[in-house]
Amino acid sequence: MTLEPVEPALDPVESLRRRLLERRYVADRGLAMAVHLALTLHRPILIEGEAGVGKTEVAKVLADILDTSLIRLQCYEGIDVNQAVYEWNYARQMLHIRAAERADEGSEHLARQVFGPDFLIKRPLLQAIEAVNGKAPVLLIDEIDRADEEFEAFLLELLSDYQVTIPELGTLRAEVPPVVVLTSNRTREVHDALKRRCLYLWIEYPSLEKELAIVSARLPEASQALSRQVCAAVQLLRGLDLQKLPGIAETLDWTSALHSLGQVQLDEGLARETLCAILKMQEDIEAVGPRLSELVARAKIA
Repeated sequence: MTLEPVEPALDPVESLRRRLLERRYVADRGLAMAVHLALTLHRPILIEGEAGVGKTEVAKVLADILDTSLIRLQCYEGIDVNQAVYEWNYARQMLHIRAAERADEGSEHLARQVFGPDFLIKRPLLQAIEAVNGKAPVLLIDEIDRADEEFEAFLLELLSDYQVTIPELGTLRAEVPPVVVLTSNRTREVHDALKRRCLYLWIEYPSLEKELAIVSARLPEASQALSRQVCAAVQLLRGLDLQKLPGIAETLDWTSALHSLGQVQLDEGLARETLCAILKMQEDIEAVGPRLSELVARAKIA
């Protein structure tokens, strides 16, 4: 009697890479490892990199893989607790107070009522620690570098213990910790105290072959020749002294724009007319214009 050979168990990191690819996200092993560790260790993950390299998309795809909700907090200068965690429904509180005064209710009982859960407006961070049906959501804290340092300090409690404190209600803790993904375009340095609480991942601009794989996965309807030539052209653009280098998002936009115009190869005329899809600064468009002919020619033979 001979035994059938047993296939070794699939590496969990490689399995995660495959699941990402099934959802048209092309990840290298380093990214898959960082995400796997974040899930296994229940640690937040801070993802840094230039704009448009796929940082935010990690959280979106992860929510799809886990079949859970995505809760997004978009950071900006001046964001505070009211926008991020909670605020009281003041209009409803006032109506309740007036009704209670007419009913001659006691002030202590009234205070407990108006500062109770029924009058609480839950913002993303508070929503994230309240798991639905025991399933943890994915919390995306997007562009944390745009927020003030004071807001970073406030996040430390959430990132350390998955809890938030509301003075009127006390400390609320997550029964099931959310999967937390923070992104940063590195317009400023994130504080060390926040970094210590997170796993760290840097996503750089992809190589030509990886970028082509991304475009092919996201835009399979575009011709392979067009996709490759656009990716090669973008790689060349990133070697120029531009004010804003194009990211993968712009590569996808440019390929999609040219495909929608019926192109199967990169054409200099239409490439010039569609620079608005790839370059987002007038100075960059003016700088690229005189060199576009050479750039397209080089992209076609790359």
